[in-house]
Amino acid sequence: MKLPEYALELLLAYDGRVHFFASGHTLRFEVRLIEMAVRTPHGIAYSLTLHSPGGTRLLGFDNAHPVPHRGGRYVKPKLEADHWHRTATDEGRPYDFISVEKLLEDFFREAERILNEQGVAFEIVDDQED
Repeated sequence: MKLPEYALELLLAYDGRVHFFASGHTLRFEVRLIEMAVRTPHGIAYSLTLHSPGGTRLLGFDNAHPVPHRGGRYVKPKLEADHWHRTATDEGRPYDFISVEKLLEDFFREAERILNEQGVAFEIVDDQED
């Protein structure tokens, strides 16, 4: 899956960034180019995470490892390692990587959902490079 150059630049621009909320929650981004492979057909290693003020990961979208197959014996397991962790204890569920834009949209939407559930406004007060 060859991604458009503008999309790669968009995602790579997030690498090392940390977004801070007044509550102490943070969004953290790690992105790098890697060799295209069956597990990473887009050639990107990424980790997009939401953390509590104490540092606990509350949400994560990444492709660091494959996740357990969910489904019956007639459902073919995914070869790609793209997945997301919906909660702090979720071991991961497959994520269909469609595009960089969709990945960012899904991540920010889920982060906002979790923060809203905790009564935290989705308002970034500082943005730094790690």
